[in-house]
Amino acid sequence: MSRLLAPVFQTGFFTSSPVHTALIIAAAVAVVAGPLGLFTVMRGQSFAAESLGDIGTTGGSAAFLVGVGALWGFVAVGLMAAAAMELVGIQRTRGRDLATGIVLGASLGLAALFLYLDTTVHNTTGAAVTILFGSIFAISASTIPVVIALGLSVIAILVAIHRPLLLSTVQPDLAAARGVPVRIVGAAYLAALALTIALCATTIGSLLSTALLIGPAATALRLTNRPAMAALLATLLGVAATWIGIVLAYDSFYWPPQGHGWPVSFFVVSLVFVFYLLSGLPAWRQRRQARARRPAHGPGIAEVGL
Repeated sequence: MSRLLAPVFQTGFFTSSPVHTALIIAAAVAVVAGPLGLFTVMRGQSFAAESLGDIGTTGGSAAFLVGVGALWGFVAVGLMAAAAMELVGIQRTRGRDLATGIVLGASLGLAALFLYLDTTVHNTTGAAVTILFGSIFAISASTIPVVIALGLSVIAILVAIHRPLLLSTVQPDLAAARGVPVRIVGAAYLAALALTIALCATTIGSLLSTALLIGPAATALRLTNRPAMAALLATLLGVAATWIGIVLAYDSFYWPPQGHGWPVSFFVVSLVFVFYLLSGLPAWRQRRQARARRPAHGPGIAEVGL
C-alpha cells in the first residue's frame, strides 16, 4: 500500500503538523463556503463577494502592521465593509455597483499604504504574498479553534435566516409582500458573507478568496437545481479542491528544482476552474445530441402544408 501511495503522497505528508493544520482549516472553510456561496451565486452578488475579498487586503495588511493575526484583520475590515455597503445601498439592485465600487476604491488605497508600511517600517518579509495569495502551511494550529468558531457563527446565521433568505433571493417581491424583513435578512447575509470571505482569504489569500466561495457553488448549480443538494455538492467540491491542492503543493517541494514548492492557492483555484469546466459537459452533450436529432435539411413539402 505504501508503494502505491508513494507517487501521490510524498514522505512525511501524513506526519507533518503543518499539513494536519492545513487540512483541518481547509475542510472547515469549505464546509462554510459551500452553502454561503450558493446563496451568493443565486443572489447575483459575486461582485460584492469579490470586492469583500479585495477589501480584506486592507484588513490583512493592517493586522500585520499592528502585529496581530491576518485573520482578525480580514474579519474586522470585512464586517465594516459589509456594513458600509449596506448603508450605501447594496441591497437595492441599482445601488449595488455604486456601493461596492466606492467602498472598494477607498479600501484598496488604504491597503496600498499598509503594505508599504509593512515592508518599509517593520521590514515584514513576505507579508504581501501571504495576504494576497495565502500561506496555509504557515498557519498556526492555535488558529483552528478560531476558524471553527467563526465557521459555526456563519452556519448559525444561515440556519436562522435560510428560509426568508431563500425566498427573498428567488422572489424578493413576494418576500416583501409576506412581511419578510428583507433589509434585516440581507444585512445578516452580508455579515455571514464577510466572515466567510475572511476564512477563504486565510486559506488561499484575499485576492483569490472568491474562487473558493463562488466556483464550487456555481459548479453545483450547473449539476442540480435543488438548493439542498447543490449546497452539499458545493461543500464536497470545495473540500476536494482544497485537499487535493494541499497534496499537490506539498508534493511540489519534491519537484525539480527541489525545495521550491508551488503555492496551494494556485492548485486550489486551478482545480475549482477545472471542476467548473467539467460540470458543463453534460449540458454540452445534451445540446450536441439535440442537434444530431434535427433533420439535416429544411422542412419538406408536407411539413409546411403544401
